[in-house]
Amino acid sequence: YIFYCFQPKCKISASRKLSLKILLLTRASEELEAEKAAREEEKVRYIGEKLPPLQLTALNMDELQEICQQMHSQIDAVDEERYDFEAKVFKNYRDIYELNLKVQDLGGKFKKPALRKVRVSADEMMKALFGSRTKESVDLRGNLKSVKKEDIKQEKEMNMEVGDWRKNVEAMSDMKGRKKMFDAGYT
Repeated sequence: YIFYCFQPKCKISASRKLSLKILLLTRASEELEAEKAAREEEKVRYIGEKLPPLQLTALNMDELQEICQQMHSQIDAVDEERYDFEAKVFKNYRDIYELNLKVQDLGGKFKKPALRKVRVSADEMMKALFGSRTKESVDLRGNLKSVKKEDIKQEKEMNMEVGDWRKNVEAMSDMKGRKKMFDAGYT
């Protein structure tokens, strides 16, 4: 049995939907206007607190210089605050960047590229290792140990001498064999 899930038909007419959308849009635009006005009022209030209006009428030169010095000290304090905020913002951006890199590393999005097999001759390898200093060709086989055929024959003969260990033990078991061992060791 196959059951189909049908959503119930919307009982709101198209004209009613349109009027609701218009009401929502007008309400949203009114709220945006109210937020803008509130921000402007906050700016004016903040500036009024930080910078009261100046009364410059009937002031002599010394009083004007004192007011200027106060304003310079206030400007310096504000610049220090601004610098501190900028440093904090920069540090936060850097931390966010580093954390994003860690997330990417943990996610394993980076793939190591497949290495290609490359055939390199001995001369090219030496040039890569030592640069262009070695111009002459290096004979790598010349440094190998040379093996003579006589040495191989001697090794085979020595292996043949050992033979079966039981025969060797039986030959040395009597007194003559022990005397041979004794004589062979001190001659």
